[in-house]
Amino acid sequence: MASVAEIRKAQRAEGPAAILAIGTANPPTAVAQSEYPDYYFRITNSEDKHELKEKFKRMCEKSMIKNRYMYLTEKILKENPSVCAYMAPSLDARQDMVVVEVPKLGKEAATKAIKEWGQPKSKITHLIFCTTSGVDMPGADYQLTRLLGLRPSVKRLMMYQQGCFAGGTVLRLAKDLAENNRGARVLVVCSEITAVTFRGPSECHLDSLVGQALFGDGAAALIVGADPIENVERPLFEMVSAAQTILPDSEGAIDGHLREAGLTFHLLKDVPGIISKNIEKSLEEAFKPLGIADWNSLFWIAHPGGPAILDQVEAKIGLKPEKLRATRHVLSEFGNMSSACVLFILDEMRKRSVEEGNATTGEGLEWGVLFGFGPGLTVETVVLHSVAAA
Repeated sequence: MASVAEIRKAQRAEGPAAILAIGTANPPTAVAQSEYPDYYFRITNSEDKHELKEKFKRMCEKSMIKNRYMYLTEKILKENPSVCAYMAPSLDARQDMVVVEVPKLGKEAATKAIKEWGQPKSKITHLIFCTTSGVDMPGADYQLTRLLGLRPSVKRLMMYQQGCFAGGTVLRLAKDLAENNRGARVLVVCSEITAVTFRGPSECHLDSLVGQALFGDGAAALIVGADPIENVERPLFEMVSAAQTILPDSEGAIDGHLREAGLTFHLLKDVPGIISKNIEKSLEEAFKPLGIADWNSLFWIAHPGGPAILDQVEAKIGLKPEKLRATRHVLSEFGNMSSACVLFILDEMRKRSVEEGNATTGEGLEWGVLFGFGPGLTVETVVLHSVAAA
């Protein structure tokens, strides 16, 4: 008879968890940031608020965003005027949209990831679904299982209301699942739609306007597994370690509240300062075991909360401008897509590394870091190891 120790050993994978495929998706409607202030003030019937509109224009200009994608169209907003008001009861209307659209957008990203992975979807053993957009029972994980036709025995984990740091959280969880369940193949999906946070402007709450200038809609999916099957599965990045921490003196820096008026966000002004002040500690804890202390020797995948966060992090630890190139590109082309952002940046980095003929998926470098920043102020730090670029 096998001992408990022997059974445990047989249950565990041999090697580290790896990202085996990535897929991304956005709603069809693209919104140019340069035209957005005029559209936003017109659609919310706020054109009389001239001074506020000028402030919003400056926010949009400073955002470094060129383009965003949104499920909400002019037609949908005209049919749901309560969503356009600043604080009108509108949760029912918002929920009706997101409980349908969040799993649908997730399916689009997941289908691309499964296609790249090249294995039958019946081999997916676990599903992690993450969204800050809407809450339902059974959840978006259940809806996606049905939409994709996954096995009914797939082991599901539904993460709601985590916010922007969750792109790191899902990797941490997928890593544990893949490494502790031999042969596991984890489908990870982050799907975010701003229909739950969209609202008209208010002179009293400029932090709400910041969100209206930054957030976009998108979904990203990964297949994660350990011990890739040779000549069948191709790892893109290996996950070596993962940590989560709450930053000191950050209570109330970013918070969101689900109300009759939808999900309201509040931001303190010094979010970039709090993050940049504490980032080196997270780096030191993550990379000391590897003997790495040169942050420019890493490839970087940082959640682009906004340009001020990136600028201050860069300045604080002396990062070369090219280190955040992939991050800034995703912010520019898609805006802040909350939990999905870092997965878009992973996709951008591995594709650009191949295009530019780099030796590895991490811009030719061996080691990298992925950072998720979000409510709490919570930071997720994932140490990545790149592989040979195809």
